Amino acid sequence: MVTKYLLQSGLQKYLDQQGFNIVGYGCTTCIGNLGDLHESVAASITDNDIVAAAVLSGNRNFEGRVHPLTRANYLASPPLVVAYALAGTVDIDFEKEPIGTTKEGKSVYFKDVWPSNEEIAEVVQSSVLPDMFKSTYEAITQGNPMWNKLSVPSSSLYSWDPNSTYIHEPPYFKDMSMDPPGPHGVKDAYCLLNFGDSITTDHISPAGSIHKDSPAAKYLLDRGVDRRDFNSYGSRRGNDERYKEAGHDTIVLAGAEYGSGSSRDWAAKGPMLQGVKAVIAKSFERIHRSNLVGMGIIPLCFKAGEDADTLGLTGHERYTIDLPSKASDIKPGQDVTVTTDNGKSFTCTIRFDTQVELTYFDHGGILPYVIRNLVKK
Repeated sequence: MVTKYLLQSGLQKYLDQQGFNIVGYGCTTCIGNLGDLHESVAASITDNDIVAAAVLSGNRNFEGRVHPLTRANYLASPPLVVAYALAGTVDIDFEKEPIGTTKEGKSVYFKDVWPSNEEIAEVVQSSVLPDMFKSTYEAITQGNPMWNKLSVPSSSLYSWDPNSTYIHEPPYFKDMSMDPPGPHGVKDAYCLLNFGDSITTDHISPAGSIHKDSPAAKYLLDRGVDRRDFNSYGSRRGNDERYKEAGHDTIVLAGAEYGSGSSRDWAAKGPMLQGVKAVIAKSFERIHRSNLVGMGIIPLCFKAGEDADTLGLTGHERYTIDLPSKASDIKPGQDVTVTTDNGKSFTCTIRFDTQVELTYFDHGGILPYVIRNLVKK
């Protein structure tokens, strides 16, 4: 539909001439699926430790959001994205500095290329037409030739492939009984990761392109996957239970604003699948905290003025968190004591904020809770 708008308005022709070609849809650029940078550009950024910037009309501007090598990402409207790209830098004052020059060497300023509200309204009125929506929705259930040619097995259950490098059968319901298991504490847990502030869901569970030198790339190469078939982290979110298989509980230490971002569900599922039983942070992003609860992970907050550094925690300790064996004995927002194997002890606030969240925790997470209730019905 976007292509139709651009073609019928005549705008795509001019965008193509400037190098703004349509290469994908949806989250292609916003979530880091735009592909590789030119090798010379990537090498220059890496070799010279350049803080490369991107400008995007997306919904997040975290480090590495658009590409792992972009450390600064700025949100702007689509026309501004084009303007910054033409200028080739974000370090520009559009009111005073030109964004380019004509063939004759004349300076071109932002005001020279920015359309008026009237011009924008005219393009919208002439280009965004009812028939576009009607034709699209009339055929929306018919799929497309490539989709319709896909071979679909007759079984009503998905046939999991244990050798798949994309996704394994998740163990959410393995050995699940109809009786809730009750609350779990944490016993002699290792610290899997010790973070600072502003760890986003993009850090925890990235969704963009897989860098050729990353551990994920090594994993795929070792299993015979060509680099051209790496695809993206988002398409390969699988299942890794190595810590669970070793029989060890793990926790995460973090700073402020833990879990800001999107893809919050996978940023909670991934740690749960790796055996993470609790996250102790200075503060949580609101929705990510509830997703942790939904995966059966205990969210804990340091007391005001305290964090891992002030408490002298290095992450090399073993952590124990004692909780009552009955969910009814746990109250939203109550204090709990965390002890370590080297004699340290500190108090945290448990961030079960509602009685419903305690119910989910009692069931081992929201997924077992839903299944048990569906079976009962």
